[in-house]
Amino acid sequence: MPAESIREIYEFLSPTPLMTRQELDDYYSPRVNRVRGQDVVERLKLALGRVAGKSFYKAFLVGHSGVGKSTELTRLVCDVDARFRALRFSATRELDPGSFQPFDILLLILADAVELAARPQNEGGLGTAIPDPLLEELWNWFATETETTKAATHKSVEVAAGIGIPEDSWWAKVLGLFAHLKGEVKYASSREKEKVEYRLNRLSTLIDVANRLLDFCNRTLKAAQQREWLFIGEDFDKPGIRPELIRQLFITYSNVFKDLRTHLIFTIPAALAYSSQAPQLPFTTDRILFIPDTPVFQQEHQAHNEGRRALVAVVKQRVNPTLFKRGQVMRLIVASGGNLRDLFALINEAADHAILRDDEKDQKLGGEDVDAAINRMRAEYLGRLGISQFDEEEKINYEQKAARLAQLHRRDPSAQVADPVLYSLLRSRAVQEFNGKRWYGIHPLVVDILKEQGKLTPDAEGKVSGGLE
Repeated sequence: MPAESIREIYEFLSPTPLMTRQELDDYYSPRVNRVRGQDVVERLKLALGRVAGKSFYKAFLVGHSGVGKSTELTRLVCDVDARFRALRFSATRELDPGSFQPFDILLLILADAVELAARPQNEGGLGTAIPDPLLEELWNWFATETETTKAATHKSVEVAAGIGIPEDSWWAKVLGLFAHLKGEVKYASSREKEKVEYRLNRLSTLIDVANRLLDFCNRTLKAAQQREWLFIGEDFDKPGIRPELIRQLFITYSNVFKDLRTHLIFTIPAALAYSSQAPQLPFTTDRILFIPDTPVFQQEHQAHNEGRRALVAVVKQRVNPTLFKRGQVMRLIVASGGNLRDLFALINEAADHAILRDDEKDQKLGGEDVDAAINRMRAEYLGRLGISQFDEEEKINYEQKAARLAQLHRRDPSAQVADPVLYSLLRSRAVQEFNGKRWYGIHPLVVDILKEQGKLTPDAEGKVSGGLE
């Protein structure tokens, strides 16, 4: 049931991903993937099905901000549930995005698998006790870290009391260790440099321990449910994560993921996937899957009517179209550049403007409300084109960016070659990436900006306008 009033719109257009089967049934539209030209979930399902029970499938998922990567991963989790038990973790929610280390990811994977394997069946677990020798191996990896084992021992007393197990058992000690480590990895910036270096030097040993634990958890899951573990690491492509951390994780310590005996999927930045270092990634190029943007314009700047209609279908599933005055849905769609996150933000902004107008006689989103939303987002895109004191990337001035944008708009083939300027424009979302010939286009709001500044001619196409042409 879509929103039936302006005040309900915000409830139905949350910027958060769809995370359950029910949410997918209510709001997901497959038309968007058909317009994009590929469905990465179908490719992942096919690949996972081929290797199930034989080897381990490992892949990277790539897509620019706001294209719906997490929602697509929810589709995958739901569609393969009969054969795979998926566990998802986030680089920004469960790790310290400024200081995480390769062993942090390894420990998160272990904690999730071991805890779920041992959890009672009536709580969604497997109800299987992990053998003491395996737990002891993990504990001993930290044995020389007095502060870590002391804190973990203290936690084990609390854990043991909560679930009724002996506090001196290996199970209680390891559960306490996991509880302590999850807090540590969330605030990793406070760790001493010596501890980080010590753990990194012993990483190969931790991989061996992890694989023995994962082997046991895999055997247990197969025996009980005929399924296999699938670990999904999300948000490793978020802007708040320093590029050198991602480079260290997936390039310098790539063997961590090559050697781990389980199925793995990670989201990574497009800039890394297309960089000269891509061949050094732990997974082969055929395991790098891309979710492109949804086009609202064709490469030649004519309206992409199929893409626009697909986005209209997305809006209709969430908001009753009678809440918009004629032509306003299309104006919002074009202004979003087909980016789902931007589209939802624009509609919410327009709805807020309408509510604050407090015109009880007018219960629809009109041109005034849509203008306000578009103007605000256009200003946001203008700000992204500049450089702030918080930018750590190589300083690329606006004239360089504007020149490249003008080249792209003129469809100059040389402008399509990736370099730091193009990657900067992709990160800011001023440039979008589409399927087919894998071509780059300028966001419609940025076309508006360039025209206003005289960087493009007044009659340049691809600007924000409404209607199916």
